Amino acid sequence: MSSILVVDFGSQYSTLIARRLREIGIYSEIAAPDAAADSLPEAAGLILSGGPASVFEDSAPRLDARLLERHIPILGICYGMQLLAHQLGGEVAACREKRGYGPACIRAAASGEALFGKDSEGRKMDVWISHGDQVARLPDGFTAIASSDSAPIAAMANHERRIYGVQFHPEVTHTAGGLDLLRRFAAETCRISCDWSMPAFIEQACGEIRTRIGSERVLLALSGGVDSAVAAQLIERAAPGKMICVFIDNGLLRAGEAAAVESAFRPGLGERLIVVDAADHFLQALAGVTDPEQKRRTIGHAFIEVLKREAGRAGEINWLAQGTIYPDVIESAGEKTGTAASIKSHHNVGGLPAELGMNLLEPLRRLFKDEVRALGSELGLDRQTLHRHPFPGPGLAVRVLGELTEKRLAIARQADAIYMHELRESGWYEKVAQAFAVLLPVSTVGVMGDSRTYAEAVALRAVATDDFMTADWARLPTDLLARTAARIANEVQGVNRVVYDITSKPPATVEWE
Repeated sequence: MSSILVVDFGSQYSTLIARRLREIGIYSEIAAPDAAADSLPEAAGLILSGGPASVFEDSAPRLDARLLERHIPILGICYGMQLLAHQLGGEVAACREKRGYGPACIRAAASGEALFGKDSEGRKMDVWISHGDQVARLPDGFTAIASSDSAPIAAMANHERRIYGVQFHPEVTHTAGGLDLLRRFAAETCRISCDWSMPAFIEQACGEIRTRIGSERVLLALSGGVDSAVAAQLIERAAPGKMICVFIDNGLLRAGEAAAVESAFRPGLGERLIVVDAADHFLQALAGVTDPEQKRRTIGHAFIEVLKREAGRAGEINWLAQGTIYPDVIESAGEKTGTAASIKSHHNVGGLPAELGMNLLEPLRRLFKDEVRALGSELGLDRQTLHRHPFPGPGLAVRVLGELTEKRLAIARQADAIYMHELRESGWYEKVAQAFAVLLPVSTVGVMGDSRTYAEAVALRAVATDDFMTADWARLPTDLLARTAARIANEVQGVNRVVYDITSKPPATVEWE
């Protein structure tokens, strides 16, 4: 099967490139720079990712010269373009006026048809940029095929060698026409048929699961969310009856969550679903903890302790399965390349096998959220489970900013329940990718019944995104926001102010902690 190899130089978007390729039916894999030459011998093309390094740094990752000797098409993105220019004899320099982060507009040249399509001369394209360096002088044999106000060389090409570079990110949704650019590179330059599909992934994943676990048993940490539910369905299809699911009620769940999860999964799993009430254990461990990273580490340790205890009770189990998906891995800098910048840790990424004495099985580790939903649909999961908004592993612990107490958790839980109810009643729940309420660590002055109040504030968050690597704030109707705010202020004791978060990702993350 022809494929494209993505060489990961540490970009936050590296697997997003592979995901975009799979979206258009191109099978792709990712490899670290030092392993790329041996990773996928049958690759019909290479894409070099962006990355946080500068080509001037002594420790900056380099492109293995053997990859250039294969004479297959190459597309360098951001750092990938700069690295090509640097290693092929061009010149890279720091941006003179200002670094480029966020939206920009480029103009294509007539010679840019390979990437920008026919009649490309003068065509404008809104793109997403994120770079501190840029190509100042082209290598021999290259021409500039696009420019912008801040970058005379916004894209470059050597048509004879089929090597291209772009100083923007075609893989993110904020680049208009980015998917078409990747499709042209794959289908026209690399000449790959767009025939990879989700059924093909299921067949491959099931085969890998059966090969790895053999006749051994699997314990799945079930949260009730989309990711763990799809992982459970996939493992059950691959190895029927070999999986036990453990659902841990950590006391940090949303209103009615524990009962809903048991009701949804008990019919199919029967006695293979173990429900654990560990609320006291987690809350005692979190007492007095306010730092968000410490919260995550504390929850991770408590999670391991409870899982280890339940695994011991279940008999001999050799595999721990999790619904880890790639945004979790990327934000924890847990990918095997080790070159991505750490954004925040995730309690379900890294370290668990050593603690539990089991091998780790993460069948969704290379998938993004929309791919997980597509997989779940293919596996026959119900719509309600598939379209449930993501809920972080640490739960309300990272939505109650500051100290965690029973009272503050109850406030956050009630405010969130009101918000979800209003979103569903208005038809907006499935129009946004994720929404939730956050209890802020501040108190504000208010007035209720002609009396002064000094109470806590709640922030509402709703985002629109396909992949959760970039996200924009959702433009909810003002009457919906007004109705929600009024209900929270009037019905949730201890709250007198509600605000709405209108920050995109980046610069913010979706969650507040």
